[in-house]
Amino acid sequence: MTGVAIFGVTGRMGQSLLRALREDAALRLGGAVASATSPRLGADAALEGPPSGVVVSADPRQALAGADVALDFSLPHCVADNAGACVAARVPLLVGTTGFDAAARAALDAAAAVIPVLIAPNTSVGVTVMRDLVRLATLALGAGYDVEIGEAHHRQKRDAPSGTALALGEAVAAARGRPLKDLAVYERHGNAAARLPGSIGFSVLRAGDIVGEHSVTFAIGGERLEIVHRATDRMIFARGALRAAAWLRSRPPGLYSMSDMLGIDSGPAHR
Repeated sequence: MTGVAIFGVTGRMGQSLLRALREDAALRLGGAVASATSPRLGADAALEGPPSGVVVSADPRQALAGADVALDFSLPHCVADNAGACVAARVPLLVGTTGFDAAARAALDAAAAVIPVLIAPNTSVGVTVMRDLVRLATLALGAGYDVEIGEAHHRQKRDAPSGTALALGEAVAAARGRPLKDLAVYERHGNAAARLPGSIGFSVLRAGDIVGEHSVTFAIGGERLEIVHRATDRMIFARGALRAAAWLRSRPPGLYSMSDMLGIDSGPAHR
């Protein structure tokens, strides 16, 4: 059985991953990490259902001792340290945490020289396919179409736009041969809000318990095309993450994406 360490085990995704692990006889929980201030330290990792048999620790090294692969769904400021612990233990790492900074990204790039690292702003298989559809639509429709990206999540989500929305924007921008930072428009207000040619607009909704919704709209005079993904159960992300983790375990060192796991050639946009 493949031992899986979960960073951020007490969070929404961490607990979803535990439930998904019970569905897969080839995987087991190998380690569980929470913050040093978590009241769950020393307790069983499962907040509900049958006990997991693994206690929660604040020490990544302890959690990695029984792991063949690690999943990071912790907080952005933990990503670099978790990557360093995985490098020291030579344990492959999937990063589902979003909103981390450039320094953390540099730490992941460095880790990928030693271990396989998969960065996944969204671990849904459906969203991965959506991103490739967006890339293909951008190439086929051409630069004359306006592009708007919308996303909605629960009221507790911190980063905005979501990592998935940004990844969809990067797919559009890369297909057009431009960096996203040159095209993205995150705010519109006042009287100077006319659309800039070639821009990629983003809109964000945070409310209630929305699991996750993303849409990409291509519009031109007389026509509109929409590509939409709606998640109604967080378990789709957990199952996708475990599928990717099982695949990642046998990869050589390097930087990977969900598209790589599915065998989709999405070009430079998927990096």
